[in-house]
Amino acid sequence: MDEGITADLLDPAVRSTLRSLSIASEQKVVGHLVMAGRLLDDDPVLALRHARAARSVASRVGVVREAAGIAAYAAGEFAEARAELRAARRMTGVMDYLPLLADCERALGRPEQALEIAHGPEVAKLPPDVRVELMIVASGARRDLGQGEAAIAELSGRDLNDDTVRPWTGRLWYAYAEALLAAGRTDEAATWFGSVSSIDEDEETDAAERYAALTGEETDAEEPPAGD
Repeated sequence: MDEGITADLLDPAVRSTLRSLSIASEQKVVGHLVMAGRLLDDDPVLALRHARAARSVASRVGVVREAAGIAAYAAGEFAEARAELRAARRMTGVMDYLPLLADCERALGRPEQALEIAHGPEVAKLPPDVRVELMIVASGARRDLGQGEAAIAELSGRDLNDDTVRPWTGRLWYAYAEALLAAGRTDEAATWFGSVSSIDEDEETDAAERYAALTGEETDAEEPPAGD
């Protein structure tokens, strides 16, 4: 454990769900949850150990099961992640991690189940950013099944053609470019990779390199093309 960890480091909504625990148990869970969050990107295996430790103390707390599921997903333990996220969903009713659940199904070789989640009745209630993530997973599941044009169709529509650049726009355009490329529509894919590069000011993706590899040119795209 790092020193100086207090409950104030957790989101207030998370802290409120831990009040049913004893003081000693709450302190342990807080410490492990904070450490899991800190380590998630750099050391997901150790993050998962902390999340499992929190779960061993508070397995009936939904946010603890959610944290365990997210950590397991980051560590590549997809069966465990699926079980934990399912438990968290039952306990909390929160659906924001449906994309992770669907992607776990993909990773476990069950693309049909991923599509079942992606097209479930709950999808209409999801916030836009979560819905887009689920579309991206669904497109990947279609590619797993060899359904190239269907993979493209999963990403087409209002979100793809939105005139406003949203926080998720780059990820959506990139996934669309990959779907086009997988379907053999190389020229269109290059154009979309170029469009991603034009809005990727922090170079969080390799879109510029993908564009150059496909065209042999530097990116110069300013406006994205219209999607299908």
